[in-house]
Amino acid sequence: DDELQTDGNRSGHLQSSELELPPTNEEVIRIIAAQLAEIGDQFDKEIQARVVKDLVQHFVNEKLSKEEIALHLSRAVNELLTSIPSDMAQEKAMLVLAMVLTKKIVNTVPSLLRRVYDATVNYMNQQFHDYIVEMVSAVKQ
Repeated sequence: DDELQTDGNRSGHLQSSELELPPTNEEVIRIIAAQLAEIGDQFDKEIQARVVKDLVQHFVNEKLSKEEIALHLSRAVNELLTSIPSDMAQEKAMLVLAMVLTKKIVNTVPSLLRRVYDATVNYMNQQFHDYIVEMVSAVKQ
């Protein structure tokens, strides 16, 4: 039900209510998801296994709070951001990196799906809410 994908499939897109967005046209969300998926495919090759392994260790640690997990995710995204082309909007790159990292972590340890998904949605809400609203508004116009 709460499957997180970066390929733009309907089952993988975030519901507007999860990010507290105004109601939108599903086609707008599909367009944005397809664009992000294309970028994600490019980034997927750049992410080193070490980064994923380190994040898996943090997600496995039940003692870490949601805030601590979000901090580790944020650090990993910022670390990877240095290898992203500078002509891309930083918010878009960070958003896609967070989604690709989530996919890689869940592919590595599927049992972490719920914890990783929740942490990623929380991170996206905190860091990119305004940016996501802007993207949806821009595509609607």
